[in-house]
Amino acid sequence: MSGPGECWLTAAYRGDAWLVALRPLEALYRLVMRRRAAAYASGRKPVWQAPVPVIVVGNITLGGTGKSPLVAWLARHLAERGWSPGILSRGYGGSSEHYPLLLDAATPVEACGDEPRMLSDQTGMPVVVDPDRPRGARRLLEAGCDILIGDDGLQHLALGRDLELVVVDGRRGFGNGRCLPAGPLREPLSRLDRVDAVLVNGPPAFTPPSGAHGMVLAPSAWRRLDDGQRLPLTPLPFEGPVNALAGIGNPRRFFETLADLAVKALPHVFDDHHRYTADDLTFHDGRALVMTAKDAVKCRGLAPDGTWVLEVEARPDAAFIAWLARWLDSLSSSNPAPGEARAAN
Repeated sequence: MSGPGECWLTAAYRGDAWLVALRPLEALYRLVMRRRAAAYASGRKPVWQAPVPVIVVGNITLGGTGKSPLVAWLARHLAERGWSPGILSRGYGGSSEHYPLLLDAATPVEACGDEPRMLSDQTGMPVVVDPDRPRGARRLLEAGCDILIGDDGLQHLALGRDLELVVVDGRRGFGNGRCLPAGPLREPLSRLDRVDAVLVNGPPAFTPPSGAHGMVLAPSAWRRLDDGQRLPLTPLPFEGPVNALAGIGNPRRFFETLADLAVKALPHVFDDHHRYTADDLTFHDGRALVMTAKDAVKCRGLAPDGTWVLEVEARPDAAFIAWLARWLDSLSSSNPAPGEARAAN
């Protein structure tokens, strides 16, 4: 099944003609976004700058781009270099009575949202959910973090940042190039001129911005949902065609990855952040069920035994890794005040 959100997003990336009727609303949206950005830039709205470096990973489009896998890679990469990273998220899809919410192994996905739960499970590092980003950042500082990663924080301007990274889907690019609701853009394309780095996920079907880096999402293992057992990609741990479930921002990428692995799949598409019921996961055809890691955190205890999760990991290109290393070295050597690192780049 495909929900209305997925149908609209597909139309926005295709540039369907009926979206022209929404351009007056797009003009209003762009005006609101300009005024909001100006309010933060002028000081009319406060910006809180953390006493440690802040890296924001985001996108300017709706729909999945590979942003969360890059956040997980970045957290592990920073830890390998001796940092103590923490991840800050809005926690879309979750609802808690107590913010800031520092996740632990028992935090339910209903409270924190699917992406924070997934990032916590994948990295084992502090993850805080809070609609108030500065307040959430302060909680990570209390947890001992010395560098912060803002997941999907590009448009959350109340928190100052030292580095902005934008992830773009290589196949879908920027769709029809229009802002909401006439297109998939959260901000105009000119916003890319002011970020520090753009990473294009997968071979680009468009002309990338000058200086853009590449990355891929590579499948890494099969994980059985009920007991966590991990198995290599080949041979396949199941037989015959499977039911493949995806409630993510770009389900097509998941199904294409399955095809690349020679998995014959019957696709089942749900809206991003969909809250599953047992009925959603019940099939009577005897086929195994496979899903994404993001869906899996919401399906524990609901999915049938023998459900498999395809784990993927972000792999940025060598040029980006070297660029990031130079930026991190500049922090260590000059110990700049927050906000000064960008000017040095």
